[in-house]
Amino acid sequence: MNMSNDKKQHAGHQHDGMPCHCCPDNQWHQELDLNRRNFLATAAVGGAVLGGLSWTSLALASESGLPKPKGRTALKVLPILVWNNPKRVPMRSWRSWGGIETAEQAAEEVARITKELAGISKSADFPVEFAEVASVNDIRTMANTPEVQAADAVIVYGAGSRVNGCQDFGKDVILFQRHRSGPVYLQYEIVSPAFLRQRTDDLVFEHIAFDDVVTDSQDELTWRLRALCGLKNTRSTKIICIGGAGGWAQPQGVIPELVQKVWGLDMQTVSYDELGPLIEAARADEKTVALAKKRADEYLALPQTTLETKREYVDNCFLLDQVFRSLMAKADCQAITILGCMGTIMPQALTSACLTLSTLNDDGYLAFCESDFVVIPSGMLLANISGRPVFLNDPTYPHDGVITLAHCTGPRKMNGKTLDPARIVTHFESDFGASPKVDMPKGQVLTNIAPDFKSERWMGLLGTIADAPFLPICRDQIDVAYDVPDQLVAERMPGFHWMTCYGDYMKELGYALRRVGIAWDNLNEVPTA
Repeated sequence: MNMSNDKKQHAGHQHDGMPCHCCPDNQWHQELDLNRRNFLATAAVGGAVLGGLSWTSLALASESGLPKPKGRTALKVLPILVWNNPKRVPMRSWRSWGGIETAEQAAEEVARITKELAGISKSADFPVEFAEVASVNDIRTMANTPEVQAADAVIVYGAGSRVNGCQDFGKDVILFQRHRSGPVYLQYEIVSPAFLRQRTDDLVFEHIAFDDVVTDSQDELTWRLRALCGLKNTRSTKIICIGGAGGWAQPQGVIPELVQKVWGLDMQTVSYDELGPLIEAARADEKTVALAKKRADEYLALPQTTLETKREYVDNCFLLDQVFRSLMAKADCQAITILGCMGTIMPQALTSACLTLSTLNDDGYLAFCESDFVVIPSGMLLANISGRPVFLNDPTYPHDGVITLAHCTGPRKMNGKTLDPARIVTHFESDFGASPKVDMPKGQVLTNIAPDFKSERWMGLLGTIADAPFLPICRDQIDVAYDVPDQLVAERMPGFHWMTCYGDYMKELGYALRRVGIAWDNLNEVPTA
């Protein structure tokens, strides 16, 4: 790889006014404006400006002081058993369907529920906390109680008739009923006509639907809780926006305003005028530089890691990693994105940010290039549901049952546990800096999201890695095979950037998105002739 013209190539990329395909013209000019007269106005659209920064206040005292992400916040769940306590009346119908009608039977059911939830808590791959099971004859007695107020979600165990009222708690609601997993519940008979449809032919509640009903299965209950945990951790997320918040090929300010409305994101802006001095000060700090080099040594010594670019670029990526970690610690958040990643940051960091974003994602942060808030919320939701790093990428055109996805910032720990092999090369478009070429394994099942520009419809496509080639395109690249018609994929692809994750989380995504008013267009469920 020819590295002799790095500075000349980079200078041309920075000043010739010709952005690459990843940054359309209006976003390129937006980047320049952010560092000139329009910075404060643009930052105001995205959120607060994270000001008063100095490396003295951010500097890492020692290796043990290296900031780490806090991880996802636990979903707090309140289980409520509703049961009837009928009294026998001679020669009259005196009880409804169901096997729980005495205090002793209710106590046995509370114990059964408690044991089942303990099993979920132990095996769940997401954080969840279950409150003590409440046992009532009428769920309305729980309204406005501290237990309900403290919960994120309520599971209503409908053994009795009086479940009406949970829809007014202002919480996500799951309705659990038994057929064969224990004493049969009354709601197994009447949950649809009496509660969901309120004795009409149509669903009545906007926020409680047919997919909120679970019969017997703890697995079915678990994936819904996983979705709600992801949703909780995505709403109101705080994220640092280096250079401001943007949206691919969209008018300035429109996308940040839209996603704030849908997701309530707290976007904290750091300008390049502020970032530059921070990086320079970090570079002058011997302890910070020594730590960056030590971490680079350790990274390059990892199995199946090959260096094919200048070592100094890798050192500089780890120094930038430490600056970004310190900024997130200062802002008390664990998400960051870069608007000027295709050029603006390179003269300041003396490397590309690709490897930096990869290492941050591998360590559990949410780190995105391009500050494209068309797609960033989908990455937040998918990562918070799966507990795994996600891969923001450029899609190509679908053909022959395959679509190529590529970018230069791929995480290596996509399964959340182990590192995939990687060659450390340059960022493709600039042929500068350090980027991982991750060899993602063939046969790996993937969840893929293509968000639309209007935050109204996200396309979902389940696929499998068919190949991980090394074409002259963005370094991290995979050919993804799918089992739906090419024409269907081509016609239903909205927006531009995609978000990809190892594993199948299609059900969880649809369940969560209904609660924010975004349609989930799951192509794998579209009937085909």
